[in-house]
Amino acid sequence: MRIGISGTPELKNFKRVANKVVEALEGEDLVFEERTAEALGRDGVPLNKLKADVLITVGGDGTILRTLQSTSLPILGVNAGVLGFLTEVQPGEIETSMAQLVKGDYKIDKRLKLKVVVDGKRMKDTTNEAVVHTAHVAKMRHFVVSVDNKPATQMRADGIIVATPTGSTCYAMSVGSSIIDPRVEALVIAPIAPFRLSARPLVVPAKSSISVTIHEPKECVMVADGQEEVFLTGNEEIVFTSSEKKARFVILKGEFYKNLEEKLMASSPMIGHRH
Repeated sequence: MRIGISGTPELKNFKRVANKVVEALEGEDLVFEERTAEALGRDGVPLNKLKADVLITVGGDGTILRTLQSTSLPILGVNAGVLGFLTEVQPGEIETSMAQLVKGDYKIDKRLKLKVVVDGKRMKDTTNEAVVHTAHVAKMRHFVVSVDNKPATQMRADGIIVATPTGSTCYAMSVGSSIIDPRVEALVIAPIAPFRLSARPLVVPAKSSISVTIHEPKECVMVADGQEEVFLTGNEEIVFTSSEKKARFVILKGEFYKNLEEKLMASSPMIGHRH
């Protein structure tokens, strides 16, 4: 098995956690992403050229989301961030988890990704969500939403979120969306601070085509997975559909509901998938 290692070197705990991962994998065939390699004093290759059976990311959920924008490799997240809802391995579990990985005792969980097309131009796919937001603080926009070419809803709001089931536990959840089991093939359309209290999130089939335009166009910003911003004039048509690509996660424990309870519901005041 060839194992790739990537991460976010800027994080305070990165080196300590990354070195612990490397030590646990001593003797295995390892290849390092170039920024990670530089931080650890090793040779590396660009992420989009890294070839491996599994890619370990050392960081938080933001590390995983950035990585998934550049590679289709199966991801095993090791938490060196703050919350780490998407990360499978906590620092105290590294030795046993790496042994389990090397033995091949894991599953691959395929997750729906979101395809985003702006006026016919394809943007980067997202694993969590795409957000279209006013470019000006405290200024609403009038969003017009169609589903499969049929009018669905209109709303004045600060922004609108289109999320996958994976993203339903992130930004969409913070604005009132239901949590969707990642096994469910669906997409969420959720308004951000809508003017009408009756404006509620919508859940539509994953095979749907969601079109968003702005009435009386004004500048907006589209944010992909909290990582990349695209400026919009407001005249664009933005179309969201399920991507033909999948996000692939290495699952060692496979305890979605336990993870949900421990990290989001019981004690943590923070919303996941960003750090």
